[in-house]
Amino acid sequence: MTEYTSQKDLKEMVNKIMSKSPELESIFFVGCGASFSELYGATYFLKQNAHKLKVQSIQANEFNYARPNLADKTAVVVVASLSGTTKESVNAVSNAKKWGCQTVALTHLADSSLTKDADFTIVHAFFEDYASKAAKQKDALGFAVEILEAVEGFNQYQKMLDGLKVVDSITNFAADNVKESAKDFGEKYKNEKTIFILASGPNFGVGYSTANFIFMEMQWIASPILDSGEYFHGPFELTVKDAPYLLFMSDGKTRHLVARALEFFQKFDAKYTVIDAKDFWLDSKIDSEVVDYFDPLVLTGAMRVYAEELSKARKHPLSKRRYMWKLENY
Repeated sequence: MTEYTSQKDLKEMVNKIMSKSPELESIFFVGCGASFSELYGATYFLKQNAHKLKVQSIQANEFNYARPNLADKTAVVVVASLSGTTKESVNAVSNAKKWGCQTVALTHLADSSLTKDADFTIVHAFFEDYASKAAKQKDALGFAVEILEAVEGFNQYQKMLDGLKVVDSITNFAADNVKESAKDFGEKYKNEKTIFILASGPNFGVGYSTANFIFMEMQWIASPILDSGEYFHGPFELTVKDAPYLLFMSDGKTRHLVARALEFFQKFDAKYTVIDAKDFWLDSKIDSEVVDYFDPLVLTGAMRVYAEELSKARKHPLSKRRYMWKLENY
């Protein structure tokens, strides 16, 4: 089994995929839980930029039980699982293989169940630093960049490669510089039973991950995730004085969507915190044409610090669970 760990490796892997399937037409990003949400950025990138290549992000067990018609010999299926042991994701690799798709396992553990039936394996970091918390997203995005370039060409290809080279240092910079604001956040929200999250564009996956896995899974705080553009089409009715919100603000095209919501929060005295990608100077190192696609990686690293400080303030470790790892057959 060949393991792919660098952008050069990803390019080589894509070349092998194309040599086996020159008629490649579609790509699926498949996973469960946090791994599923961490594939959102790559999906968004391709939806924004592909002219011909079809792309879909789908939860692993939905993929298993409701096979999309496009999942055939003209497709490549990327399945992510941090541990490589998530049974639904392992089954998704097997099913994709059975249906004739080329398969890519994206995992932290190279010699795991996820990789057994996969044609290719991408091994990502996780524990090294705050940037590594977004390594799965980065590798999925890097793979998406190479697939798009190989299938139909991409005029911002070099700008994306340049961004991929520097984004880890920006992410670690962001994490180092939010420690005080993260402590304030922990104290401010430690007694909340519900925290609403708003995000849009490429950052929706970060919002989804924060709501479902940091707040609900790790902290047992109810957390509706709202698309910033949809906020004014129903959910804004719950915005009253001191209603608790967390906003992920983009450095790119969809920034206005969150800025509009922020103005509404201020008007009605909601309790809000903004984690703003623009605060971390991405656009000074990454071209403005593509900076959007790197926001989620940097915000993921910063949010991890917020999560740690919230868990300290609540005296509720991030590893504490009621059911996960304790119950079988669920």
